[in-house]
Amino acid sequence: MSTELKLLRLLQLASPNLPVGGFTYSQGLEWAVEAGWVQGAEGFRQWQRQQLDDTLGCIDWPLLVRLYQACRDDDAQAFARWSQFLLANRETAELRLEERQRGMALARLLDGWQLCQAPAWRSSLALSQLGGMAWLGAHWKIPLRDLALGLGFTWLEGAVMAGVKLVPFGQQAAQSLLRDLCAELPLVLEHALELADDQLGGGLPLLAIASARHETQYTRLFRS
Repeated sequence: MSTELKLLRLLQLASPNLPVGGFTYSQGLEWAVEAGWVQGAEGFRQWQRQQLDDTLGCIDWPLLVRLYQACRDDDAQAFARWSQFLLANRETAELRLEERQRGMALARLLDGWQLCQAPAWRSSLALSQLGGMAWLGAHWKIPLRDLALGLGFTWLEGAVMAGVKLVPFGQQAAQSLLRDLCAELPLVLEHALELADDQLGGGLPLLAIASARHETQYTRLFRS
């Protein structure tokens, strides 16, 4: 596969049109705004910056590395183990359900493309979007760093678009936030790539509380 085609495949995985329903989740932001924990564009920046370090840097990216390597090694057992570890680090029922729903949606896409038919992989692939992206990244030979940055951009873009509706702020502020937060991704990625297995995991109490309270929020635009 040519370098140009790998780039196009990465853009496809990072696109908001990827049918995993990413636009339907706020990951606790909806309650955080209602509770007054996030106010204005600067409040959103601080909220998201903490998640960038803790969630993306200490859980999602390090696990993407391990899932990607398991795919390259054809190690379905390691892939299943790290997929379960990812779910165990989603602290609320909503966040775990979101992970599974995204994973099942991406697994259906793989089925439609008639990819990854091996039974040893199919059940694990349905556990998370992260697993599906790792599998496709390895299958298409997308370099790991590029894949990780594509995932980071998708994660940030989804959060910013939720912020536009919830905080709210305008499109100019949204693009400024996306620009500034993206500039921090490479340094966080370097740290994530250095973590050993026993250093994985994070915890943001306010995020967990916001997600749990969102389950019974009276009016909701988002599913998490």
